[in-house]
Amino acid sequence: ISPLTTHVLNIAEGAPATRMALSLHRLDHNTKIWNMLTVGTTNTDGRCPGLISRAGFTPGTYKLRFETGQYWDSLGQTAFYPYVEVVFTFKEPDQRFHIPLLLSRFSYSTYRGS
Repeated sequence: ISPLTTHVLNIAEGAPATRMALSLHRLDHNTKIWNMLTVGTTNTDGRCPGLISRAGFTPGTYKLRFETGQYWDSLGQTAFYPYVEVVFTFKEPDQRFHIPLLLSRFSYSTYRGS
């Protein structure tokens, strides 16, 4: 099981946000450059399993980038946010992180889940 999970919900329609592209990045603290670690797409449940392995998830600063504009375009709709980036700090190697994204065309919300 990946120590990092996400779940994207289209709250405007009350359904999972399927086929949304996303990417995971880690900040290099020396150069201050974001390095892409992996890319994925949400499944029919709005989840993207297997984002990163336990060995690859080391303490540091990460971001999940969700391609929300492409998602809304695929539904034939326009949106205010072309993408959403959720930046978070990971310090406890034994913990799991769940980062949900609740999304509509003109707003979003996120939190640290369990």
